[in-house]
Amino acid sequence: MHVPSRAPRFPLFTLLVTTVAILTALAAAPSAVQAESSVVVATYDGVINPVSAEYLHDALASAQEDKAQALIFRLNTPGGLDTSMRLIIKDITGSTIPVIVYVSPSSGRAASAGVFITMASHVAAMAPGTNIGAAHPVAMGGEKMDEEMKKKVENDSVAYITSIASQRGRNVAWAEDAVRKSVSVTEREALKLKIIDMVADDVPALLKQLDGRTVGLQSGQTVLHTAGTTLREFPMGPRLEFLKILSDPNIAYLLMTIGTIGIIAELYSPGAILPGVVGAISLILAFYSFQSLPVNYAGILLFLLGIAFFILEANVTSYGLLAIGGVVAMLLGSVMLIKTDVEFLQISWSVILPVVTLATLFSLFVVGMGVKAMRRRPMTGREEMVGLVGIVKTTLAPHGQFAVHGELWEAVSEQPLQPGDEAEVTGVDGLRLRVKPRSKQKEARS
Repeated sequence: MHVPSRAPRFPLFTLLVTTVAILTALAAAPSAVQAESSVVVATYDGVINPVSAEYLHDALASAQEDKAQALIFRLNTPGGLDTSMRLIIKDITGSTIPVIVYVSPSSGRAASAGVFITMASHVAAMAPGTNIGAAHPVAMGGEKMDEEMKKKVENDSVAYITSIASQRGRNVAWAEDAVRKSVSVTEREALKLKIIDMVADDVPALLKQLDGRTVGLQSGQTVLHTAGTTLREFPMGPRLEFLKILSDPNIAYLLMTIGTIGIIAELYSPGAILPGVVGAISLILAFYSFQSLPVNYAGILLFLLGIAFFILEANVTSYGLLAIGGVVAMLLGSVMLIKTDVEFLQISWSVILPVVTLATLFSLFVVGMGVKAMRRRPMTGREEMVGLVGIVKTTLAPHGQFAVHGELWEAVSEQPLQPGDEAEVTGVDGLRLRVKPRSKQKEARS
């Protein structure tokens, strides 16, 4: 009896399993290649502050989530806040993918806090025409430090940057000089001194140099394959762009000015609403800006004192002395507002002079119009009747009839008045007027 062979079933089953495995691998291959070949590029130009720290954190999180090969942090900064700098370095140190700090564009720099960030990167690169250095710590609040405190702050910064340089295998001696002596070098000198790893004209040139480079991470060594890689820009979102603008000391100064004038305009013209709304929002935004700036409260008080002088000028005859005092107070307050020797945190004179001029003119105009409106005689209601002069129609002893404004009213007078006498309205009680004899002084003026 012939028994059919069952052997063909195994090759068929094996072929089916193999086909499924191949199809699965092919389906997964494009995403793996894409993930492996992608490099994220984040660009930041400005002061190192909470905005920059949040931006790098988000960019790095996005790159790690997409399993990108690396993050290129294109940086141009004059420096900034120590706390934000340390947050950025903490993110770089704990990253699971290489972080390449690329100082660019040409004429850009990595100064102060930027030196620390560049030296903390897994790979440091610079574009032609850039410089790095001048990392001596300064008191951002502008307060005077005694020699002992200066030494403590300086030594702390030196210990931090030398630790970073040693960890990345960079020039420890230069790193210390950058803090103690504020030395600064060009990109070629930085490459020669082993401060950075490479000089690249642009991002594509940087990727070519990175290809095949071995980078040490906390998790171990990784090799970059960046030839023909896919670049993905990570733009700063609208919220961070807005907060970055608010962090500008010139913008904070403008917001404080607008807010102060808006609130004053609302107080002198109740019911206008718009000046009060704009003023309140501007002041709140200004307070947000000031929290990341070294604000001198004496400067704020002088600025407000200047506005107060303008208000008094509209009420008091000072022959211009109060207006002059207001201008001087505002100028002094503007100069003292940001108390620091750091150039990029100071308010520009090109902003101070126009703002003080416009604030002076606007304050005098708005407050002056408000004062005139408050002093103007009421045109409607009971208040409009007070002060009007009319003719007595019947004897007021004390009650009688009184004609005023083309209308006949019931009136009462504490002094007897005869028909034909002129009298002045002193008050309104319901539908009855209180009157008194017209004074000789007013009669003479009329």
